[in-house]
Amino acid sequence: MKKGIALIFIVLLIITTSCSNISDGKVQNVGLLVEGTIHDQTWGKKGYMGLLSIKEELDVNVFFKEGVNTQLAVNAAVEEFSKQNVNLIFGHSSIYGKYFSEINESYPDIEFVYFNGATKDDNITSINFNSHAMGFFAGMIASAMSNSKSVGVIGTFGWQPEVDGFYEGAKYYNPDVNVEIQYVNSWDNVDRAFDIYEQFNNKKVDVYYPAGDGFNIPVLNKVKEDGHYAIGYVSDQHELGESTVLTSTVQHVDFLYLAVANLMNEKDGDIPGGVLEFDFQDGVISMGTFSDVVPNDVKKEIQSAVKQYIDTGKLPNEIR
Repeated sequence: MKKGIALIFIVLLIITTSCSNISDGKVQNVGLLVEGTIHDQTWGKKGYMGLLSIKEELDVNVFFKEGVNTQLAVNAAVEEFSKQNVNLIFGHSSIYGKYFSEINESYPDIEFVYFNGATKDDNITSINFNSHAMGFFAGMIASAMSNSKSVGVIGTFGWQPEVDGFYEGAKYYNPDVNVEIQYVNSWDNVDRAFDIYEQFNNKKVDVYYPAGDGFNIPVLNKVKEDGHYAIGYVSDQHELGESTVLTSTVQHVDFLYLAVANLMNEKDGDIPGGVLEFDFQDGVISMGTFSDVVPNDVKKEIQSAVKQYIDTGKLPNEIR
């Protein structure tokens, strides 16, 4: 009889301890949903590296699923993650805001985090790179390095702050430079991106900023083939062409994901619901490696402008 009571006590202790660990708000396990693949060498890979940084730094289990781009797929993935004691899920795209909002109330102990949206709730947070400034600096160097005085942005969607930033930066450096802007309206429509590239090429554009992760590398290769210049996007893409990629605007998703996980631990699971923005000052955006073809005076001017922005929060055109 005493052995039976002791056994019941041990079982209850295990259950109580387990439930306590799951509900104490700290990061338990982490899940990642990717719209495409982690093998794309740009955005998807960045998300996966962020997941690995959390695993290494916080010593938790991590899980990911690729090709999750419908409500049914999200529902199934979240349910599977919940059974694996995941209490922090990153949706690696803006599409996940609407999907998470359909199911978040069924999983009150899970924090849902996704990119670039306005959907929010007590346990839904949108994390956004404040990418206006990085576009501004890309525009500055593009304007400085253009021989034809014509530069171009191949954007993804009209809401991208980096596109407006690029225009402002290019015009700040040289008011007479021509800035071509067109949108693919898709992250990965390479054919459409190539069509825009050819249109720009016919207009003598000689510096390109392909601001979309799916078509970014194919366009950079085309730019290299035709002997023009480009600004890398999301990753430091110097290695794709040391004489082609002048520099890159780098978004450190791995740093950002770890920062969010640490914030969850600091707040005992209460990540602020809403929209959180991150910028150069947070260490999650930076300029990449500068090509040797960039003159030292131009390089130093850009680096000085970046430092000034970090210190003051003001871009060069806001100080004059």
